[in-house]
Order: sequence, then structure tokens, then C-alpha cells
Amino acid sequence: MCGIVGYIGSEEKKKIILDGLKELEYRGYDSAGLAVMDQSANIKYFKAVGKLNNLEAKMKDYQSSGFGVAIGHTRWATHGKPTELNAHPHFGDFSFVVHNGIIENYAELKDELEADGVKFLSQTDTEVIVHLFEKNFKATNDAFKAYEATIKRLEGAYATLLITKAAPGEIFFAKNAAPLIVAKNDKNEIFFSSSDAPLIGLANTAAYLDDQIYGVAKLGQIDVFKKSKPHNCAFSELPKDKSYAQKEGFRFFMEKEIYEQAQVVTETMMGRVIKGGKIKFDELDEALFEGIDEVVLCACGTSYHAALVSSYLFERIAKIRTKVEVASEFRYKEPFLNKNALFIVISQSGETADTLEALHIAKKAGLRTLAICNVDNSSIVRMAGSVILTRAGIEKGVASTKAFATQVMVLWMFVIYLANLRGTVSAKSNASEISAMLHIPQILKIKDGLQDKIYRMSKHYLHGHGFFFIGRDIFYPLALEGALKLKEISYLHAEGYPSGEMKHGPIALADSNLFTIALMPKNALYEKTKSNVEELAARDAYILAISPEEPEVADDFIKTSEQSHAMSEFFEMMLILQILALEISVRLGNDVDMPRNLAKSVTVE
Repeated sequence: MCGIVGYIGSEEKKKIILDGLKELEYRGYDSAGLAVMDQSANIKYFKAVGKLNNLEAKMKDYQSSGFGVAIGHTRWATHGKPTELNAHPHFGDFSFVVHNGIIENYAELKDELEADGVKFLSQTDTEVIVHLFEKNFKATNDAFKAYEATIKRLEGAYATLLITKAAPGEIFFAKNAAPLIVAKNDKNEIFFSSSDAPLIGLANTAAYLDDQIYGVAKLGQIDVFKKSKPHNCAFSELPKDKSYAQKEGFRFFMEKEIYEQAQVVTETMMGRVIKGGKIKFDELDEALFEGIDEVVLCACGTSYHAALVSSYLFERIAKIRTKVEVASEFRYKEPFLNKNALFIVISQSGETADTLEALHIAKKAGLRTLAICNVDNSSIVRMAGSVILTRAGIEKGVASTKAFATQVMVLWMFVIYLANLRGTVSAKSNASEISAMLHIPQILKIKDGLQDKIYRMSKHYLHGHGFFFIGRDIFYPLALEGALKLKEISYLHAEGYPSGEMKHGPIALADSNLFTIALMPKNALYEKTKSNVEELAARDAYILAISPEEPEVADDFIKTSEQSHAMSEFFEMMLILQILALEISVRLGNDVDMPRNLAKSVTVE
């Protein structure tokens, strides 16, 4: 989720790059850097840890007048801590590169390059790109052929810009599964960016590059290729509104982040879910799990719901006793802690005060600890014994969406990883789990017409005296999360319940003004849930069924696809619940991204 910018022209390059990075800082603020090459092929670079103003201060006396090329980057760490050495651009002997994405086969490429005598300075996956390019250039003495050969070796997601003394005045670019835009103006200047916001006011037209595109640009000329053949890109007029551009055409950051889930879940799995049936976490030492006989999960809010989902999977697949604790309660209950427990904390920000204190208690008691977190170098990440980063990128919407999706995915992956270590999963079941995982990004791609249908349907749900979200098994915590999303941004009363608990009291509230959102997957207790729904319908509750199969008693119905795995159904229903909450909030005229009384990160008790 990093941001990259590039420029070819004669204006002040420092200003263009820094201004562009300011528009992209929401994509990453772990570090920032830029490199400028003048017309004599001299390259000057600057890097700084932290927010962009640190970089700006570092180069306040630098000027870059006259013709040249420049590339810049603002980083969201995925491989390597947020240090100056790990900041982009990365460099070799005569070239510099910036990159957004994850190179899935970087370890293999790094081993190959180190065997050739290459010395790496950083812990990042990106650095392999520049060293591989220079190796190829030494073999071909042709910068474009060297870059083409480099791109063909890369697996994973990348948007990358490279400058080299071997080709002064040129920027080499490539894009696959990460956003990259190329733009131009009437002065023959060329611009690159991860989003169109930095381009507004500088360029007239832009091309939003497709996957597997690569090429080279120089003043007034852009040569584009796909599969070694010349490729034509369609240029269109840029939007005029910067805030609109930041949201990439979406009305709200929350909406944008819902649509990003297919991409970020892909990034979560990269290098970890291996085709052929293996889960790999390079960041974990297997010694962490020796003698472990219990898992304790601790979190707040949405992260707590992700923990609840995984608790079913830990016990069912990894065959290990699992407890889930609300962090704000755990810190005061004087907990009895099992020395052989693995204590897992989950947080989007890594700064949640209650979760941080719970982690402190566990560490003080001598437990082995693991943090599942989205923000590298956060307080929780620094304190935990081991860390798995979720790779969701910056989440600006207060109501969490993509962070939840990546948390659940990481926990599911971790369960299968642990189950294999413990020998509790068969080869057949392992293959089935991994196959289902690899299909999730496809499920998270929102189908044409779905959002429009939910928007039209949402007009029925603006009044009444509340909502029941009901589900069984892993769909019970999903019901809790669906209710929370609605509460957060619509301010309507909603409760999540296990379907089977309705008759133990809550059904007393059932009438025509009570909306029931029923999660009815075919792969998890469908008939039982159907009976619970029929009980509510008999008391005149208004039923919205979300299921592959429409029950006769449903007043509204959102059809989901037929799937063979419950987790596939889970992610599809998660998506629907997020959009439903969004559209109800829109109908009510609320500020979706800034709901009342809430903050993105709860850093106080």
C-alpha cells in the first residue's frame, strides 16, 4: 500500500515529488525518499524515517533545476522494519528503484544474487529489483532489455519505477496487481503516480495501466509493452477534484476500502500461502510453539470479532484449547494464566491502550506472545515476542473493513500453519483449506449490481426499533461484526446473536418493526439456522436472509454464490454486511468516514 511518484521534465523536481508524496501519504508513513537524476546522469537521493515532513526538512537546502528525472516513495512496511536503510529508493551501483507491492519470490532472487556476490543493504523485498536489473544490464549492455528481463523474473504484486545512469533522462516502469498511472501534459512532461490526486494540476491526461504492463518513458515519449509486444494505452482526461481523486472515485474512504479487500487479502497471502499446499511464515520461529497447549486471543472491537472467528478454527482444525478475551476486561480480572499458553493480541493500529496493557500483563507473566497487527513499529509490534503483519495498508475509514478481512485471513492461515506443526490436519484437509484461501480474493471482488441492489433495499431499514444479526458457528462473530458496522456509522440499534439463543429471551422483542439479518450459509448448520429464522418469522419479525438459498419466510433476500467451504461463504457475507451498513448510513445522510463519538485508534482507556 505504498505510494510512488515519478517525473520527467525541467521544473523543480524536489517540489513535484514532495507535493505528489503529500497526496499519497495516506498510503504509507513509515518512511519516505526520493532520487533525482540530472541531465549529466548525476543522481542525488534522500531518505527519512517517519512522516514526509522529516524528508522535507532533510532536503530543505537542495535544489534540482534544469532537465532531469525523479522518483519518490512513501512507505508502508511489509518486509523489513521502518528504518532509513529499508526506506525507498533502493540502489545498486548505478541505478535506483521505488516499488509498491510484494515480490513473492524475493527470497529465491536474493539467494541467487548473493551467490553472485551482491551485497544487500536492506531487509526489503524491493532491493532485489535493482540488483537483478544491474546484473541483467551487465549481461546485455542494454537498459531496456535488462529491465524487461528483470520484470519477467518477478512474481507477486508490483508497481515500480527505476532510473539508471545507463539510460539518462528515462524512467522504466512496470505494473502488476498494484496501481500505477502514467500521465502527460502539453509541455511533453511525463508523470507517474499510484493515484491520480498528485497529477491534478500538472498533467492533462492519464492512462490507468493494466496488469503485466511495462515500458520506458522519456520527455514526450512513452513506450508501453505487454508480453514483449508493443501495447497501446488509453489516455483520458484527469478529474479536477483532489479529494475525489484520493478516494479514487469512491464517495468515502470506507467504500474504497471495502473494494480494496480483494487486493489486500492477496497481499496478505503473498509469500505465505504457497501453491502446492503449504503455509509459510518467515517471521516465525517454530520454537515459539514448543510445549504450547493453549491459545489465548485478546483484542477489542472488530479485532475481538476476528479473534472469535479464529477460536472455532483453532479448536476444530489445530485441536488446541482456545480462549478469547476482551482486552478492556482482561486487564482487570486478575487472570489465571497458563505458562504453556501462546498469548495472541490483535490490533489494527498497534496502539490500542487496553490491548497493549493486556500484552504487558502476559509478557510479565512469562507467556510467549504473538501480535497480529497492521502497523509495523507500533507499540504492540515493538513489545510482542513475535509479529505477523496483516498488510492491509492504511485504513482511513473509522469503521474497519479491510483490516478485519486481513485479520481473519491471517488467523485462518496461522491456524493451518499450527495444525501442520501439531499434525492435526490431514493432507487432504490441508489442501482443501489452502485451495479455499487462494479463492478468497475472487470472492471479494464485488459483483456487478450488488451494491446497487443493496442501496435500493436499504430504504426499508431506516426506521423500526432495531436489528438482530444472527448466525451460527463462525457466522455468529460475523453477525456481531455486522451489527457493529451498522451501529458505528448509522447510529441505529443493532445486536449480534447466536441464532440458537433467540428463543432464550431475545425473541420477546420480535415484531414487524424488528429487522432480522439472517446469515444462512449452506456449509455451516443451514437447517438449524433456518429453523431459528422460521421461529422469528412466526412472531412477525422482518427477515433479510443472506444465503445461497432463499427461505420461504424471507421478506428480503440477498443471494450468495454456491461454495464448498464455510470460509468462502464467510467472506462473501462479510462483504454484503459492510455494504449494507454503508448504504443505510448514506440513506440517513451520515458522515460515513467520520462517525460521531468515534476515533480510528483508541489510545486511551
